[in-house]
Amino acid sequence: MSKLYVVPTPIGNLKDITFRAIEVLKEADLILAEDTRTSGKLLKHFEINTPMQSHHMHNEHKTVGGIVEKLKSGSTIALISDAGTPAISDPGFLLVRACLEAEVDVECLPGATAFVPALVNSGLPNDKFVFEGFLPVKKGRQTRLKLLAEETRTMIFYESPHKLIKTLSHFCEYLGEERQVSVSRELTKLYEETIRGTAKEVLDHYTNKPPKGEIVIIVEGKK
Repeated sequence: MSKLYVVPTPIGNLKDITFRAIEVLKEADLILAEDTRTSGKLLKHFEINTPMQSHHMHNEHKTVGGIVEKLKSGSTIALISDAGTPAISDPGFLLVRACLEAEVDVECLPGATAFVPALVNSGLPNDKFVFEGFLPVKKGRQTRLKLLAEETRTMIFYESPHKLIKTLSHFCEYLGEERQVSVSRELTKLYEETIRGTAKEVLDHYTNKPPKGEIVIIVEGKK
């Protein structure tokens, strides 16, 4: 029976893929990959020879219809992103929604997601939290930060290294310099690190030591 499998892939360390993920990727008729060059290295490492098709934020609106038709005709398709779980700040939501609307089975496998280890490592309350992903770059950023200043739950953000200083500066400005922050960088990789402290302390650290790699920011909620 046809099905769309949403398959998490490692966020750094290749050993973090599951046996089941490898099995699904090998048995699928087609793999939808955010970047076929990036995913090609992963598939080659695990000797997965399933055909790939590009599926990313710039073409997903155009390709969703055709993919759903393939599924309805009996194909089994696996969706992956460059790293982590698809649809979490990556393409995937539109396709999952379209499949459900077309009554095509969807199954999401458990696996790697960057924000979970970052949240646990932060030492900040994790019984209740809110995932914000990437903040707006320009329009709506100030409005969003003002709203988040009143958020009482722990907040999770993704950020690129060249925008980290700007984001931490905005946290100091809108949330307060004493707000507790934890920045996890290069999770599961050789140079993984987590820096914890007040927003001002963490800002000072990265001002003196410019960051590299993928970044997750955990921010304390308002007390």
